Amino acid sequence: MATLPVFRWRLAPDGYATRRQLRALGLRPGGQDVAATLERPRRHRPPLIAHLYLIDRALPVRPMTPGRWAALDKANLARRLCPECRRNAGYVIPTSLGMCVPCAYPDPHGSEGTA
Repeated sequence: MATLPVFRWRLAPDGYATRRQLRALGLRPGGQDVAATLERPRRHRPPLIAHLYLIDRALPVRPMTPGRWAALDKANLARRLCPECRRNAGYVIPTSLGMCVPCAYPDPHGSEGTA
């Protein structure tokens, strides 16, 4: 089994890209295996590792279809619905609370709170 080439931070040769760099170019890995790794050293901790892919073997990003847009809208709506009051909060419900902010921290003075 061949080992992958390892490049230091900012020293990868042309022709390699990370997933984010591929996406910025309108590409995706397209099922190819990782071609190399990139290591960024850190003090007193293990290095950060990024996987690199060959740009010439990357495929174009698949376009969004109406069905995919609908599924994405439905998933985002599910993230905004409060499980307690079942209302659309208008923002993504924080996982730390598990419910919308008004349900998590009800007003102790009721709706006629002091100003």
